[in-house]
Amino acid sequence: MTSTSTTPRTAPSPALSVPPAAPAEAAAFFAARLAFQADVSDVRASLDAGDPGFVLVDSRGSAAWAQGRVPGAVHLPTADIPDRAGELLDPAVPVITYCWGPGCDGATRAALALARLGYRVKEMIGGIEYWIREGFPVETPAGVERRDTDPLTAPVGSVSCAC
Repeated sequence: MTSTSTTPRTAPSPALSVPPAAPAEAAAFFAARLAFQADVSDVRASLDAGDPGFVLVDSRGSAAWAQGRVPGAVHLPTADIPDRAGELLDPAVPVITYCWGPGCDGATRAALALARLGYRVKEMIGGIEYWIREGFPVETPAGVERRDTDPLTAPVGSVSCAC
């Protein structure tokens, strides 16, 4: 049972063993995170709007790309960015990168490579894993398919968690 009492604790809370940052520091940190990351629901809503204002880059290798990808994404494996970004991407258009999922830093490495080349870039947190888990469409060699929404990661029957 958890307590919501304001009675002082005799032992420090494990969650607060490092105290929260000052509000101004917290605001700067969270604003920075939003400047560097976008979630799959926001990326999908933007793509569904028709003119998202960015290009979505799948930074995985060819086998992963063939296995399934976000419809409309550009395939640009991280290793190819230095040689191919200029032919595939307009430097005036922001880029959002994705890779496998939260356990993979491929999208981060791709975003870093693009930023070093002068592109404005964000990373799609959750990657293709959370795109699929939220029930969004995936393009495969057989066409576009959809899987059921994982009720532990997204609301079933809704495009957004309304957060």
